[in-house]
Amino acid sequence: MHRIARISRATFLSLAVAILTAWAGLAMWHRLPAAEAGRAVACALFILFGIGTVIALFGRFRFRAFVLFLSAFAAVLVWWSTIKPLGDADWAPDVARQVTGTRDGNLLTLKDVRDFEWRSDTDFTERWTSRTYDLSTVQSVDLFMSYWAGPKMAHVIMSFGFSDGEYLAWSIEVRRRVGGEFSPIADLFKSNPLVVIAADERDVVGVRSNVRGEDVQIYRLRASPDAARALLLEYVSDANALAAAPAFYNSITTNCTTTIVKMMRAVGDPIPFDWRLIVNGYLPEYAYDRGALDTRLPVSTLRELAHIDDRARNSGLSPDFSRLIRVGVPSPHLGY
Repeated sequence: MHRIARISRATFLSLAVAILTAWAGLAMWHRLPAAEAGRAVACALFILFGIGTVIALFGRFRFRAFVLFLSAFAAVLVWWSTIKPLGDADWAPDVARQVTGTRDGNLLTLKDVRDFEWRSDTDFTERWTSRTYDLSTVQSVDLFMSYWAGPKMAHVIMSFGFSDGEYLAWSIEVRRRVGGEFSPIADLFKSNPLVVIAADERDVVGVRSNVRGEDVQIYRLRASPDAARALLLEYVSDANALAAAPAFYNSITTNCTTTIVKMMRAVGDPIPFDWRLIVNGYLPEYAYDRGALDTRLPVSTLRELAHIDDRARNSGLSPDFSRLIRVGVPSPHLGY
């Protein structure tokens, strides 16, 4: 029995060491301040060290090997804690500025609202504006899902509608540098900061539907004007906080979906954890089950009617873009 217990314990510790070794190796590969060859050597050496520790856990020197491994991993964690997000860098033009906002009663003034005119992903007219909105005229909030890698993963955009027919979209994105690309794996390892973008829909939605050819869908949410207003102000609060203290984007813990969930919980909407908050391509089904969409229709019908691509392309990114992409899209009966 003693031998079985020892082997079981060693097996459990081996699994833990293997997981920690893999994480540390990838962290070194992605973030060690060295040339590619140096990062590769450091990564390989730590992995070999981890393998040696696993082997030793089944021998006479298992305790010493485990303590030595924990000491080395602690050193990695100390180094990891010193890595902070940059506030200034050669950012890509579309994520170069962080929106900020100030409130004076019902008037919300936003600085650095994006209003790009896109002709292609590399050919565009860059515009950043300052705007003032009357919070008492906030009427609705809509969910955009932009599918860029099949049906399981999407980029999430929330858009707020005002009584004058204007819409303001908010997108939580990776703040990449010029020439950089989004990488779900690299962005698990403090590769890029987070940025909150406020923009016209024909900019931040249109670039995905008309320029990048993503499958963009819109879902009208069942939210009162008060709830929409509270969520909008939570976006502003998070944007201001990021402007003051940059934070890293993380593909699992701090991304376009998890940050929205955090905001909605902050304004009092209890959102229980669900696997669809991680595999966010199924977020519309989650919202439907929570009663946040128009439940008079089956969710499959809402999915069919949600696709905006044809209407978006026909609009040609015109000033009437927001109205045209909503034609035929069901909206919940709010009763307010």
